[in-house]
Amino acid sequence: MSRRLSWPRAVGGVFDLSVGQMLWSRRTIFMALITGVPLVMGAAVRLLESADLLGIEVDGVQMTGPVLFGLMIWVEYLRFIVPVLGVFYGTALIADEVDDKTITYLFTRPIARGAVLLGKYLAYLVCSALVVLPSVVLLYLLIVPIRGDLGGSFGPLLIDLGLLATGLAVYGAVFALVGAALKRPLVIGLVFVIGWEPTVLVVPGYLRRFTVAHYVQGLVPHAMPQTGTLDFLQGLFRDVPSTGSSLLWLAAILAVSLWLAVWIVEHREYVVEQ
Repeated sequence: MSRRLSWPRAVGGVFDLSVGQMLWSRRTIFMALITGVPLVMGAAVRLLESADLLGIEVDGVQMTGPVLFGLMIWVEYLRFIVPVLGVFYGTALIADEVDDKTITYLFTRPIARGAVLLGKYLAYLVCSALVVLPSVVLLYLLIVPIRGDLGGSFGPLLIDLGLLATGLAVYGAVFALVGAALKRPLVIGLVFVIGWEPTVLVVPGYLRRFTVAHYVQGLVPHAMPQTGTLDFLQGLFRDVPSTGSSLLWLAAILAVSLWLAVWIVEHREYVVEQ
């Protein structure tokens, strides 16, 4: 009988095996195309600006590059790309192995079942970061120089990168739990990020506290100009927790989700359909 590997060696082995597979998967190519959409928009804005055709105003207030960049981070990345990446990757960590009928092979190796999930989760973090973060840096270089200063906006950029990495980690953990526990996890995940979160965030009351987006929003560093339209948009998300509270809740969601996902993988019997 083969000697069982320690958790660190098992997690590292699964990570090494999984990261290459994820990087060159069709899922990664698809998500890279999605993250390319903001870059196309940024390039179009920059071309219009260089031809003196750009005159973006909201309620009479001129939109500068840093403000446009902040809006794109908020609307396109935090509210769409990061949650969708978490759904597509996180739910697939175990579900793909079941669908491909390779889960039995993995679970008969001399490693803890939970190490399989953790190794694949770490591979997800690397792959998703390599998809999202370079896109944000390129968008920053395209947009911020429009009536703005690269140096003066560098601090908020670093915060943005850390915020996006945090969102990827937390959403990935939540949907790793969904993928480990439920059938059809992708459908359930999409309902959560496209249906549940956007709906309850604009409804007064306590329901928004049962979303990841509520706590991520509390970390957004960008201050928007004071206009009627933007005031209305920000008012929908004004009841957000403090930075410290947001960090604590996000850390708790991540830790509890990963712990539950590992526990479920360790104890659940996965039936491979013939």
